[in-house]
Amino acid sequence: MSELQPGLSSTRRYDIDQGRTIGFMGDDCRVYSTPALLYDIEVVCRDLLLENIEAGKDSVGTRVELDHVGATLLGMWVEITVKLVEVNGPAVTFEFTARDALEEVARGKHSRFIVGAEKTAQRLKAKLEKAMAAV
Repeated sequence: MSELQPGLSSTRRYDIDQGRTIGFMGDDCRVYSTPALLYDIEVVCRDLLLENIEAGKDSVGTRVELDHVGATLLGMWVEITVKLVEVNGPAVTFEFTARDALEEVARGKHSRFIVGAEKTAQRLKAKLEKAMAAV
């Protein structure tokens, strides 16, 4: 993981389509949902890591601090910028911001843990077997 250094960053733009919006306040109030925003942030962070870690490794999210401070309307776009700010062995922390064409809509921190994909799959399979035996 020596390739990972604080300061690595990435920005990605997303179009806010209906699947990324809330529907519970009616069509006139469709805005980017917090769960969709969080998912998109995780994807940008994970993809940046995948570009900079060895094959066979991946990452899982472990913590999120998210302030969703503005509404992005259906049909607008949002740009998410993530910056790696801390590397502590396999534990990494990002700071992020999200902006639409008019304003900042979110900011916060996201922590991930780098794992071996095969070892993680084995661990999860063992847990599933335990869970099935307990039923």
